[in-house]
Amino acid sequence: MDKIVARFYGENVPQTFTREISRDVLTGVVITMAIITVSVYMPIIGFFCSLLLPLPVLFYRSKLGRKTSLIIPGAAMTILVVLAGGISIDVVFFLEMLFLGFLLSELFEMNLSVEKTVLYACGGVLLTSAVGLVLYSNISTIGIYSLVSAYIAQNLEMTVALYRGMGASEEFIHKFSASLDQIQYGLIRIIPAMITASFLVVTWSNLLMARPLLKRRGLFFPAFGALNLWKAPDYLVGVLIGCGGLLMLPGSMLKIIGINGLLVLLMIYFFQGIAIVSFFFEKKQFPRMLRIFFYSLIAIQQIILLVVIGLGVFDMWLNFRKIKSE
Repeated sequence: MDKIVARFYGENVPQTFTREISRDVLTGVVITMAIITVSVYMPIIGFFCSLLLPLPVLFYRSKLGRKTSLIIPGAAMTILVVLAGGISIDVVFFLEMLFLGFLLSELFEMNLSVEKTVLYACGGVLLTSAVGLVLYSNISTIGIYSLVSAYIAQNLEMTVALYRGMGASEEFIHKFSASLDQIQYGLIRIIPAMITASFLVVTWSNLLMARPLLKRRGLFFPAFGALNLWKAPDYLVGVLIGCGGLLMLPGSMLKIIGINGLLVLLMIYFFQGIAIVSFFFEKKQFPRMLRIFFYSLIAIQQIILLVVIGLGVFDMWLNFRKIKSE
């Protein structure tokens, strides 16, 4: 590792500095691979761990600079491809998560608004994901629709096995298995919204986690201001209503566009709802453990999740936080 770092910095760099950088790079690679390993082999905990995958790349990009920090995702990608025996959709997903961390750090240095930072990060990842999917489809000589359909079917079968391993009743498993075709049919049609919403969640989560981490280490973080005062642009409510209207029109394509747009917009309003919740937690000085408890409830209880989304949507008219219009 010292030799690799020395090539980046030249031969005249002090050896102690090179060793320190090497330790950081090695630590970054180990942390990244540990998160990937947990994500693969521990399905439930791994799902939440996968949200953290961009964070080490983001942190070490901010600490070590662009050139040296590239070693971390580069080494992780190489190890991942070797262990997986080649490129797969899962490998592409992990590569995109690493790219997201690097891209976020690049955008931080541009000191953009929080909206542009999230928009450009998600846009860049979605674009490269689409290109990667097309290339993988060409390499494997399998059509994109067939590729996605097979991937969803595989994951649904894994879900059935997970339910069985968790001790779910045979009646439930039988009903779920009998509905796999209908579930697969529906998931294929909303896969664009699912992917977009997933990257929005990951981007927003890593942005929130990066702020205290970078500031504690004395590294730069953009002056986004109080994120619990954030609100979506007012015109998005009109787009939300328009997407809902498409669901009532004849034609399957219009319905697909409507439901995908609706799901993405509801995720955006979820962020606004969470900002409202965070605002009142801070205003009422809720203890940290109580906040964690309520945030956990939001994550696992669908009814509470819908209430938070409702807060975000109706905030345009009710102005829960009494934010003054400019």
